[in-house]
Amino acid sequence: MDKKIAVVILNWNGCGMLRSYLPSVVSYSEADGATVYVADNGSTDDSVETVRREFPTVRLITLDRNYGFADGYNQALKQVEAEYVVLLNSDVEVTEHWLAPLAEYMDAHPEVAGCQPKIRSLRQKDLFEYAGAAGGYIDKYGYPFCRGRIMGAVEADNGQYDTIAPVFWATGAALFIRLKDYREAGGLDGRFFAHMEEIDLCWRLRARGRELVCIPQSVVYHLGGATLSKENPRKTFLNFRNNLLMLYKNLPEGELKSVMRIRTLLDYVAALNFLLKLQGPNAMAVLRARRAYHALRKDFAASREENQQKAVLTQIPERIGQSILKAFYLQGKKTFARLMNIRPA
Repeated sequence: MDKKIAVVILNWNGCGMLRSYLPSVVSYSEADGATVYVADNGSTDDSVETVRREFPTVRLITLDRNYGFADGYNQALKQVEAEYVVLLNSDVEVTEHWLAPLAEYMDAHPEVAGCQPKIRSLRQKDLFEYAGAAGGYIDKYGYPFCRGRIMGAVEADNGQYDTIAPVFWATGAALFIRLKDYREAGGLDGRFFAHMEEIDLCWRLRARGRELVCIPQSVVYHLGGATLSKENPRKTFLNFRNNLLMLYKNLPEGELKSVMRIRTLLDYVAALNFLLKLQGPNAMAVLRARRAYHALRKDFAASREENQQKAVLTQIPERIGQSILKAFYLQGKKTFARLMNIRPA
C-alpha cells in the first residue's frame, strides 16, 4: 500500500495550472506524509513531460483518453492504494498542514466517509469559493448551496462558519474520502462526464448511512472555472442534465413524481430567464438538458433501483425541505445563516 493519504489531481491539458499550483500541493502535502499523484486524462499539451521533468516526486498516471472528470477519477483510483484519497482540482492552492486536520478527524470518526476543507476564492481571498465554500447542502428540488454561498451570492469569510459541521455533499474540488467508501458506493458516475458527480456520490453515501463533514480548520484556495466558465452553455447543459439524473437516481419513491413536476416548471422558468438576459445559447442548453434527461432516464433505472434498495435513510437532515429559490428571491435570504435561521454567535 502507498502512504496513508494519496492526493490525486486529475489533469487535462492543464500544463499551466500544474506549474502554478502543483508546487504548493507537493510541498505541503508531502510534508503531511501524503503521496501526490497526477492522473493525466489524455492531454495533448506538455502536461505529462512537465510533471516528469519538473515534479520528480509526483507519481504519474497516464490514461489513454479523456474520460471526463467523473470516470477519469474512477480510472485513476484503480491504480491507487491508500486509506484516504483526496480528489483535488488542478487549480487549487493549498496551505501548510492542510491535510492534518482532515486526517485527524477522519481517524477519530469512522462513521464519516468523507470531508472537505474550507474553500476560499483564489481570486478574492477574503471570500468563500462558489463551488464548495464551507460545505454543501441541497434543497427539496435539487438545487445545491453551501455554507457561505446561496445561489450566486458568495459571502466574505469572517469566521462565521468555522465550526466542523455535517454536510450533504463535499466538493469535488477538494474531496477527502476513504477509498473503501468510494469503491463500495460505486465511485463517481462516469455517465455524468462532469458536474454534479460528487453530489450524486455523496447522496448515495448519506442515504446508506455514511456521514460527511466540513473541517474549516483546513483551508485551501480554489481558482474555479478553469475548464468551463459559469456562462458556458456546455456547463449549463451538464449542470441541468446531471442534476435531473441525480434526482431520478436518488429521490425516495414517495417524492419522485412531485419533485420532478415542480422541476419541470422551474427549468422552463430558468430557460425564460436566460432568454430575458439575452443568453439564448444557455436557454437552449436548459431545453436540450431536459430532452437528454428523458432520453437517458431508462439507462439509469437500474442505478435508481440499487440506490433505493441500499438506502437506510430516506430523510437526510442536510437536504432541506424548502426551496432556496423561494427563500433567496422572494424572502431575501441571501446568506446561509439567514436561510437556516442561525443566530450569530
